[in-house]
Amino acid sequence: MRIVANLIAFQLGWFACVLGGAHGLPWLGVAFAAVIVGSHLWLAARPLVEAQLLFAVAGIGSLWDGLLVGMGLLEYPSGMLVAWLPPVWMMALWLLFATTLNVALRWLRGRWSLAAMLGAVGGPLAFYTGAQLGGVTFADPPLALAVIGLGWLLLTPLFVWIAMRLDGQTVAERAPVTAARSAGARHHV
Repeated sequence: MRIVANLIAFQLGWFACVLGGAHGLPWLGVAFAAVIVGSHLWLAARPLVEAQLLFAVAGIGSLWDGLLVGMGLLEYPSGMLVAWLPPVWMMALWLLFATTLNVALRWLRGRWSLAAMLGAVGGPLAFYTGAQLGGVTFADPPLALAVIGLGWLLLTPLFVWIAMRLDGQTVAERAPVTAARSAGARHHV
């Protein structure tokens, strides 16, 4: 049930961000994403660890998208705060995507080729759909989508790897107490 809820929340957030950005209401999607991200962290077994994952992915993803904007491959209609970063609603989308890594996309762990293929197809597909909704325009659509695909081919396995190390959805395993440590503890009591 948590996986289905995670996927639905991500999709609703995606539409809120893209449609808000497309219609000059970039903060609408950001507010919607904040509720979803806040709920995700509230439900996390280790919220601080999960927050590290979300912000690491959002930071890397935002720098990547900023590079695409800087190269002139992408142009966004609203929400740009600085020229070298994507709009605020796109940064919120990166946070939303990161919420799926330890829940709905957990099955990609150790499946690096599959993660790369999913990224190479899913990334450009999401951008193409976003363009159809008015959230982004491409200077040269085939080139932009190819570069986006290459980036997602590399980024998706990286994000899955980071998620394995920053898994705030799983309770941390405690180190086993050795017999010597436990015996020493009894002598000090």
